[in-house]
Amino acid sequence: MKNNFVLGAVAYAPKVVTIWEGFKEYFKEHDFSFDYVLFSSYEAQNEALFNGIIHAAWNSPLAWVRAERIGRALNTPVSFGPMRDSDQDLTSVLVARKNAAIVTVADLEAKTIGFGAYDSPQARLIPLHHLQKAGVKSFKSRCFDVLGGKHGDHIGGERLAAVALMQNEVDACWMIDSNYQAFSSDGTLTAGETKIIATTEAYDHCIFTMAPRVTTDPALQSVSQKFTELLMAMKWSDPKVRHLLELEGLKEWRPGRTQGFQQLSSAVDEQAFYDLKGNIIEPNYRY
Repeated sequence: MKNNFVLGAVAYAPKVVTIWEGFKEYFKEHDFSFDYVLFSSYEAQNEALFNGIIHAAWNSPLAWVRAERIGRALNTPVSFGPMRDSDQDLTSVLVARKNAAIVTVADLEAKTIGFGAYDSPQARLIPLHHLQKAGVKSFKSRCFDVLGGKHGDHIGGERLAAVALMQNEVDACWMIDSNYQAFSSDGTLTAGETKIIATTEAYDHCIFTMAPRVTTDPALQSVSQKFTELLMAMKWSDPKVRHLLELEGLKEWRPGRTQGFQQLSSAVDEQAFYDLKGNIIEPNYRY
């Protein structure tokens, strides 16, 4: 394994094995020595990134925020690689029942709001930041906390919140915009019976994060560049790779960017989730 470029990925669902086995075969066909290690949480994955176990991590946005802070604190900065087209310019929406007397976020004072997993950027952290900016403070929070450590890389918590909304257990709930569309289509949210009350500012999602030693070692820099080139060369029009892109939820890889994480970074500070050195300081976080 020491001669491979080793990627870390979080096993948020069984399909993760299928995905990275497929990518491993793709890299093999292009004479690129590649392997992967699966982790049960992004916290463990980030620690492996700094402990020399992996060269790169397929990180959630929250994991990127932590990795960037750890690297800065240790003076061993991480760098970033590509991201999916589907990871750029996303929003979260606050959904209520259509017949509810809720028109704006101001109407949520003293109401119960449903959130996704405790560590979900899109269904808890960023939404809380949005509500704080809007001046909404005296609401009741109900968190549907499932699969801790996966950073909301699943739909479990958001789906449970949506079900609770339909059962009148919460007055409104947060979810990523794509899940609102999916839940409205699959019947989780009854067609025609919900409305969007608020939408967050746009943000970005997952991104490849390169270990500090990849930045400082010229040989690893070259390997990392080849890894990136092979990803960017994957084309939707190519039937040999389209199924891999479909499994991973994208149509094309795009150059990474980090400006889309600022909103989340502010939320992390406001809610005391990580400190500036990347230490976990949220006492209720379980993973």
